[in-house]
Amino acid sequence: MPIRALIFDFDGLMVDTETPALQSWQEIYAEYGVTLNVHDWAATLGANAGFDAHTHLVSLLRERDPLLAERVIAERDTILARRQARKDELSADQPLLPGVAELLAEARAAGLPCAVASSSSRRWVEGWLRRLEVYHAFATVVTADDVVATKPAPDLFLTAAARLGLPPAGCLVLEDSPNGIRAARAAGCPVVAIPGAISRQVPLPPADLTLPSLAHTSLAALRQRFG
Repeated sequence: MPIRALIFDFDGLMVDTETPALQSWQEIYAEYGVTLNVHDWAATLGANAGFDAHTHLVSLLRERDPLLAERVIAERDTILARRQARKDELSADQPLLPGVAELLAEARAAGLPCAVASSSSRRWVEGWLRRLEVYHAFATVVTADDVVATKPAPDLFLTAAARLGLPPAGCLVLEDSPNGIRAARAAGCPVVAIPGAISRQVPLPPADLTLPSLAHTSLAALRQRFG
């Protein structure tokens, strides 16, 4: 089926907020003398569940210092707040990733509707879209606040397609994460994988097309490939 809309993921696809997300936790882990590796973290890419970094930190500490582990449990809220503040600090100056603005401009010129489907909160996603002055480019924004289950469940993409008034098979999904690719597949959408700084370090499930960045394609090329 020809492409009738584009559905963008947000974190890692439009803006590299995935590196700050991981780095902020790695810094917390380092304070306690342990390490968080990208393969443990991979379960959370594109999702808002599946891996609890605080619980994982506690499990690592129990093996070497049970008393310290209990302190980390007691200080959970403080640790989470510090980590969020650090993530926000590291994310603050991140720009749109290469090719995003150009593809949105091409879609606008062609009259092709675009949507966002993200496992993050509406506050997070819309805040970024407005800050980067691309909110107006999207016909709809679907977030974790709009569905029962986030990626790898298909709900976000099915909701985006329904809001666009299109069948999922006509909505081309642009994704960087394993969970996002699985969700697009489950929804029946064709999917292009654009691995980000973090997701390129882990195995990805099969996609219909894989690109190093959105700067390596164009709307015309995508329409030719999927039309």
